[in-house]
Amino acid sequence: MPKLLSLVVCMTLLTWLTVLVASLIRAKAWTPKGLMLAFGNRDNLPEATPLAGRAQRAAANSLENLLFFAALALVAQAAGATNERVLLGAQVFLWARVIYVPVYVIGVPFVRTGVWTVSIVGLAMMVMGMT
Repeated sequence: MPKLLSLVVCMTLLTWLTVLVASLIRAKAWTPKGLMLAFGNRDNLPEATPLAGRAQRAAANSLENLLFFAALALVAQAAGATNERVLLGAQVFLWARVIYVPVYVIGVPFVRTGVWTVSIVGLAMMVMGMT
């Protein structure tokens, strides 16, 4: 599999894990009642704790950013523009996202924004590498 597409798969797995963990935190799936709630339709979820809210927002942000990353990576791959700048930008994006999720869930506000900015720089590097 081409390196760029491998990075898309990695980002997809990271996003899936982020969504899964956020869901489990919200349902408090480590408790018997929460586990039953997680296995059910989640009609009566408890009010989100601050941790659960941050986890859900981190998951939503990961889904949003996966869309942009995957679109850029697939266009670059289809156009044959998988040069070093595009690959480096994709790696910067992915590693920034790996750091971003726990920083957001833990609740470190200014660091979170800085790491998010680094991920956007990675996307910009990908775009610049395609031109």
